[in-house]
Amino acid sequence: MKGGLIAAIVAVVLILRVWTRRRGATDHRQARSLAWPFASDIGIVAAREMRERFRGRIFRVGTLLILAVVAAAIVIPTLKSGKSQPQRVGIVGVLPAALRADVVASASSAGTAVRFVTEADENAAKADLRAGNIEMAIVRAHELLVNQSIGAGDTSTGARFVLATSENLGVLEALEAAHLTPAQSSELSRAGPLPVRSLQPGKTKGAAQTTSVIGLILIFVMLSQYNTWILIGVMEEKSSRVIEVLLAAVRPIQLLTGKVLGIGLVAFAQATVIVAFALVLAKSVGSDLLHGSAPLEVLSTLVWLVLGYAFYCWVYAAAGSMTERQDQVQSLAFPLSLPAILGYVMALTTVGSQNASLFFKVLAYLPPTAPFAMPVLVGLGDATWWDFLASTAITVICTIGLARLAAGIYRRAILRTGRRVKLRELLARGVG
Repeated sequence: MKGGLIAAIVAVVLILRVWTRRRGATDHRQARSLAWPFASDIGIVAAREMRERFRGRIFRVGTLLILAVVAAAIVIPTLKSGKSQPQRVGIVGVLPAALRADVVASASSAGTAVRFVTEADENAAKADLRAGNIEMAIVRAHELLVNQSIGAGDTSTGARFVLATSENLGVLEALEAAHLTPAQSSELSRAGPLPVRSLQPGKTKGAAQTTSVIGLILIFVMLSQYNTWILIGVMEEKSSRVIEVLLAAVRPIQLLTGKVLGIGLVAFAQATVIVAFALVLAKSVGSDLLHGSAPLEVLSTLVWLVLGYAFYCWVYAAAGSMTERQDQVQSLAFPLSLPAILGYVMALTTVGSQNASLFFKVLAYLPPTAPFAMPVLVGLGDATWWDFLASTAITVICTIGLARLAAGIYRRAILRTGRRVKLRELLARGVG
């Protein structure tokens, strides 16, 4: 059966080869497009854009700079991790020597050292916690006190130290209560960590927060760079009259689609290289910067990177078709980037405060700001699956409508030279 399947495949390939050779040039191109999408007119334009971008110095130098920044962000914290300050622990009341030794062991297991500070009473310990003079207080060997509660995703050294101390001291307290009688052994089996009481509500830290910040930076840099490429590329083709030659071979919608597709694939390739480099380097140097990153957050970031580019690329392409000089491009670039800047700044602020306002939640449903807002809501756990799907559906629908509008603007404005084309002129005549 295996040999027959191979023979059938070979026969089909030979038949298609003979058939395509007998067709004319147009039919031959159509046949190739059915077999390989990049052989179509759109694919040829996309391949041309990819080739030009990959060969460009800006792409190569920019990629190296981004990789250098990523390497520094991963390696430098790793080098400094060995020089961390000891954890300062306030002692309220009496802490037996055995318990002190166990606290020291807990610090060692968390990769740090410990320094004990004697506190007059619980109020003094609270004051030192608020002032940052100590990281934790042990109250009469029966309770741990911290300034801020520890989030579920917090993987910092201090968080690991507090949790390890809580668990170990809880076990020791149970051992003191149990004298190896059956009843006390049963009590020991039910022993849990000491309660950790916080003075302020906690914030999500560690890998989850780091993933959100890195994802926001990646989305903003990618959208800014590649949408600007589209804007400048369309303008240069128009000003140099290259567009007239290209439109003699392909339709405007095919040229525009191929351009945004090609540049988008270059952006995806660069993002893939950056992410792969970061993961490999973090693993090789033993960095925990990306360790524990929630797969849902990473997936959300990648999805919205694609959706964000798909939305903005049409806007920048249409804007480029209405200009033909560099100064006109500069006057358009900033207004076009304002929605992205708003979404980016609001997202960074929300990540820092860990509290999504109603206004920020509304931004997660607006296509210009959703690529920045929705991944943050996913990271904070404030977005349900239907919130995510609803925002995605709104963005996709608006992107389709925007693409139709941008194609109409591009078709009517790309061949107009001599001055900047006004949008109201195109809208007055209709751009459909």
